[in-house]
Amino acid sequence: MDHSHLAANWADVRHRVDEACRAAGRDPAEVSILPVSKTFDADVVRAAVALGLRRFGENKVQEIRDKSGPLADCGIAWVVIGHLQTNKAKEVARLASEVQSLDRIELADALHRRLQAEGRRLDVLVQVKTSSEESKHGLSPDALPAFLDSLAHYETLCMRGLMTLATHSDDPAEVRACFRELRELRDTAQAQGHDLPRLSMGMSGDFPLAIAEGATEVRIGSAIFGRRPV
Repeated sequence: MDHSHLAANWADVRHRVDEACRAAGRDPAEVSILPVSKTFDADVVRAAVALGLRRFGENKVQEIRDKSGPLADCGIAWVVIGHLQTNKAKEVARLASEVQSLDRIELADALHRRLQAEGRRLDVLVQVKTSSEESKHGLSPDALPAFLDSLAHYETLCMRGLMTLATHSDDPAEVRACFRELRELRDTAQAQGHDLPRLSMGMSGDFPLAIAEGATEVRIGSAIFGRRPV
């Protein structure tokens, strides 16, 4: 199958991210792109690897499991960005390099136990719910300070920052407010002694707004890979 569109799409996304950074008065080097390969098969991911990409975001642990075998020679770092059930902790501890959707202490417990068994540590971001939409997952902003304090007891979980999903709205002000809240929560937490350098926020449709509010990483799927398979 021809995957030649990936190179052009990747170059276009990198250019658009760089332009959004400059428009916000930021250095483009401050913002990384996490390609989101959910629903695309291993051949597509391998074609992206040929472009120099090595980190890929997936919503479902099953997809990481299914793709990691055929792509074992590629040195891929798999990043879990979807809502994670505790019964998937064993596979996450074995296969993933990072979880961006940590949102409850039960999940932290499950990951910690499995990571201890694997003799591994795992980078994690706490997912915070900054939208009022019931379909969105994440920790309540009010619960974040105590949660961060609790995570300090898990030596296998390396806290790196925060993640959020903005509200689905045509109003840029509403979307931007979600990103601003996450940045403000991070700034408050850092003032309280937590080292949280990373803010994962913004996707294909709203990443310029996220960059304007301080995103250090944007999660881009369709703009790189194209329309998702049905």
